[in-house]
Amino acid sequence: MIFSKGSKFNSILCIRCPQCHKGKFLEKSPYNFSMFTKVRKQCTCCGLQYSVEPSFYFGSMYVAYGIGVGLMIATAAITYWISTNFSFLKTFFAICVVLVFLGPYINALSKIIWANMFFTYKEGSEKIKSKS
Repeated sequence: MIFSKGSKFNSILCIRCPQCHKGKFLEKSPYNFSMFTKVRKQCTCCGLQYSVEPSFYFGSMYVAYGIGVGLMIATAAITYWISTNFSFLKTFFAICVVLVFLGPYINALSKIIWANMFFTYKEGSEKIKSKS
C-alpha cells in the first residue's frame, strides 16, 4: 500500500523519521511559531542524525518554493472555477490567505521531503538505538 510503513509517503505525511518512521522529525508542531523551523538533531527512536552537514536544510527552500507555486496555481484555478466574475485582486487575496495559513506546514513538509531524498527506510532500525 502507498501509505504503509516503509513508504516515503508515510514518513512525509506523518512528518516522521525517514529511517524508522516512528520518531518525530520536528521539535514541536509546525504551528508553534517560536520553534517552527527547528528540526531535531537526531531521531529519538533510531538515533539517525538528521543533519548531514551544516545548512543541510537550505535545499528544502526549493521544495517549499515548488509546493508554494503548486498551491498558488491550485488556489487560482479554484477561485476561477467557483467565482462568477474573475478578479485578479480576489485571487491574489485568496492565494495570500492560503499561503499564510499553510506556510508553517509547507515549511515542515519541505524539510521532511528534503530529508527523504537523502535518507531511506531501514526495516528494524527503531531497535538500533534501544540496543545501544
